[in-house]
Amino acid sequence: MNWTLELVLVPVSDIDRAKAFYMDRIGFVLDVDHRAGDFRVVQLTPPGSACSISLVSSPPMEPGSLRGIHLVVADIEAARAQLIERGAEPSELYHFGAGGQEPGPDQARRDYNTYLSFDDPDGNGWLVQEVPSRGSTA
Repeated sequence: MNWTLELVLVPVSDIDRAKAFYMDRIGFVLDVDHRAGDFRVVQLTPPGSACSISLVSSPPMEPGSLRGIHLVVADIEAARAQLIERGAEPSELYHFGAGGQEPGPDQARRDYNTYLSFDDPDGNGWLVQEVPSRGSTA
């Protein structure tokens, strides 16, 4: 039996601001924006992903409390350039060596060893991880 992760709730204080950030600055695609009285669901998906996020303003978590969700890309330098071009503020690249976290990409460009991070307007923290072996499909 396959168990697939398909939706992650992201706690935000302002759904419209978060929706604009994820669409305009990060490049996620809008799947659903539905209202029914006080209820609203906004679901967005990263390009090429089978897992989406849902922006929620009244979750059991405080806005900005989500940390460590990973987005995986084949070329982290191109991903960083795209984020900057869209107006996001990603960190510099870093990797993990013998001494722990070190600046810059992994020199051997090994899978799963080069990262960058960014926060959404509420402070929810994301990581982007490079997996070059996936080629242009990651």
